Amino acid sequence: MAGLDILSTRTGGAAENMALDFLLLQRAPPPVAARFRHYEWRAPAFTFGYSQKIEFIRARLPAGGPFDLCRRPTGGGLVDHRDDWTYTLIFPRGHAWEEMSAVQCYREVHECLAGALGAQGVPAQVQPRAPLPAETGDEPAGPAGICFQRAEIYDVVHTGTGEKIAGAAQKRNKRGLLMQGSIWRPAAGAVDWDRFGDEFAARISAALHGPACPAPWPELDETEVSGLTEQYSSPEWMEHR
Repeated sequence: MAGLDILSTRTGGAAENMALDFLLLQRAPPPVAARFRHYEWRAPAFTFGYSQKIEFIRARLPAGGPFDLCRRPTGGGLVDHRDDWTYTLIFPRGHAWEEMSAVQCYREVHECLAGALGAQGVPAQVQPRAPLPAETGDEPAGPAGICFQRAEIYDVVHTGTGEKIAGAAQKRNKRGLLMQGSIWRPAAGAVDWDRFGDEFAARISAALHGPACPAPWPELDETEVSGLTEQYSSPEWMEHR
């Protein structure tokens, strides 16, 4: 099985980061390798799931804005990117992990992530099940939830405290599977994040039974990138639900 192509880190605004992730999915190559990228944020940013209502999101943004805000092409909750470590995985159509159920792929990736944190002494594990409302005092978290408030099944949590460390959101289409993940640094504690990125990629590639190799970015049409970035910045995209 092919391994993992690692793209170089880029820094962008929220709309640009979301546009690049979606275009990487749309330009996914034949099933020869998965793609992995870590990226940074140009300004304090939040993203929110495709199906969420903008009124819900605006009511839950913290004081101290304005923030760079964008609707993701994936699902999931409201994610605070001000102190997170963000990554994306692309599994092209026909790839073995793309052919898994979304839940199983989520679990496989998070097992690798928990192992990479554990290699630096972080007591991390994959949440074996979703907590019941009676255990948390909360209503069940639906698609309009807030990420990192509590762990759902197969999220990564701190073994001792149960605090959520990492979650992700997915989108599947005819091109493959897009997984956008976020690790909340304060919950993880003291971590060498460069070392973590290498270890995380190595564990994914080992699970894929192939090498993790630096790879050039695909040739994306800059007009298409700027056009999709503009679309993701537009009121129509932000408020369409």
